Amino acid sequence: MPTKLSDATVADKLKSAKQGIPANGLTASPEDWRDCWIYFLMVDRFNNPAAPPPLPYDLDTQTFQGGTLAGMKVQLGYLKGLGVGAVWFTPVLRNGRLLQGAPNEGTYHGYGIENFLEIDPRFGSGVQDIETELRAFVAAAHELDIYVIFDIVLNHTGDVFAYPGNQSTAPYQEHPYDIQWRDAEGNARADWTDALQITDPTDGAVLPTELRQNEFFRREGGGGPVETVGDFGSSKQMMSANYELGNFLIQAYQYLIAAFDIDGFRIDTLKFLDPSFALRFGNAIREFALSVGKKNFFTFGEVWGGEDQIARFIGRNVLASSTDMVGVDAALDYPLFYALTATMKGSSAPSNLAAMYQNRKNVENGVISSHGEATRFFVTFLDNHDQWSRYYYVDPANPHHYDNQVTMAMAALFCLPGIPCIYYGTEQGLHGAGGSERATREALWGKPGTPFDDTHPFYLQLKKVSAVRSALPALRYGRIYFRPVSGDGASYGVSPYPNGVLAFARILNDSEVVVVANSNTQETFSISVIVDATLSPAGTVFVNQYSNQFGAMEFATVTQTGDVHIDEVDGSTSDGPACVISATVRPMEAIILARQVS
Repeated sequence: MPTKLSDATVADKLKSAKQGIPANGLTASPEDWRDCWIYFLMVDRFNNPAAPPPLPYDLDTQTFQGGTLAGMKVQLGYLKGLGVGAVWFTPVLRNGRLLQGAPNEGTYHGYGIENFLEIDPRFGSGVQDIETELRAFVAAAHELDIYVIFDIVLNHTGDVFAYPGNQSTAPYQEHPYDIQWRDAEGNARADWTDALQITDPTDGAVLPTELRQNEFFRREGGGGPVETVGDFGSSKQMMSANYELGNFLIQAYQYLIAAFDIDGFRIDTLKFLDPSFALRFGNAIREFALSVGKKNFFTFGEVWGGEDQIARFIGRNVLASSTDMVGVDAALDYPLFYALTATMKGSSAPSNLAAMYQNRKNVENGVISSHGEATRFFVTFLDNHDQWSRYYYVDPANPHHYDNQVTMAMAALFCLPGIPCIYYGTEQGLHGAGGSERATREALWGKPGTPFDDTHPFYLQLKKVSAVRSALPALRYGRIYFRPVSGDGASYGVSPYPNGVLAFARILNDSEVVVVANSNTQETFSISVIVDATLSPAGTVFVNQYSNQFGAMEFATVTQTGDVHIDEVDGSTSDGPACVISATVRPMEAIILARQVS
């Protein structure tokens, strides 16, 4: 008889799952993850075809709204039509044990894991067991050539023990508190002050049972002296520097790959981990994936900070590292998130975006991942579930005034280096904003009208720009150059003004693609944009491949200037001559121009 899930050891589960792998291995990984773009969804807030959400779809709430794996599966065709190449979804491991006799609704998001081997049954439809439903979703996604990315947590568990006074949280102190582990009903047990005392083999405390060691947990409360020390709210921080704990976590997530044919991991709160464990985890997961047929398993982490913090956790610094391990492949691109959203909304100058990339070049100079240059695989985004407002702003007085701002920003995102990621509901015009991140976690299927409308203007624009990115290899693999522009034909530079025009080129071998975006919400600009004189000499024709507005310019012909003044991106100056194209961009318009090939 197979071992019960609840009392199985990590090693048992991993061994059993490996035995079930087909002889030809698991589903192959993408040859290059830049050929995909990612759709990120919250399982509880995406779809449930069996029932509407119990509360208004856009209510700022921490209550379960009822999204299911079956709801995700039924919309795979909708995602395929949009051009999605991979689906990343919030954690589905067991969360939300009863807390003092009542449902712990605050775990709807999935990041408070209590059982690292069991899939949360609340995401099931009740028609099949939850593991069968998850496997069915993954298999259906793979049938449509959509890859599957699990969101995983290594820094903390859920609210698995109580602090003095039966409290879920406590002020930080420099030594461990006396704690009481919780039983299956969420009650703090006075006789369970040491995890080794726990007699409940199934649902109490934390699972698998190998994790039941006090020394695996910090137990010092929250709000530590540095942001990497202390609990995450009521979620209890694990001691990721503990080698034995690290081994258990590695095996648990290797089990998930083997059992469910997963293609990648997004690692929550990566920057709170001990860096040596982050390195070891990334390497161990990659090597395991290789052993079971996934030659290009992808790991990317949440490092909410600047370039220097990202460089500590991603890939390997070939200039300073003595290890031959590579670590986690990539990061969520928070530096770009801040710079791009500000530029596209007109509050920051395009020159600041160019400066961000220049700084990245300096900081990340020696960092490589298993895929090559790490920054080329950063996962780029405009908004996500941790923001208090979505990118899309709806003006009550003029509801559609900023629609073009959304599609302009999506076009820029899909043309910049990295792997674009779209937050669920963006394509349907969700625009939540409020006093917490819960305001951006709407129950999409409860949206009035047709929540999965494949004729929605945002859906159609996203589908178009996705197709252009797929058709032009330079937009996926090319080098990036921010292009000086001019309004008078005499002085050129990357715009230093908010509400300015952003222009950049992606070059791959002999292909040049030029992207121009006008972040101004009121004015049309007619400008000249410098292009590569070697690839695109005078007389070369650039053809418009995409605009987010009707009636855009159709083509541009390269001309050569005489002497002009050019402020280069690197701070130097030159006097020309230069090869340029002329472009007219209306307020909040983005155009993509590709050099015509004879």
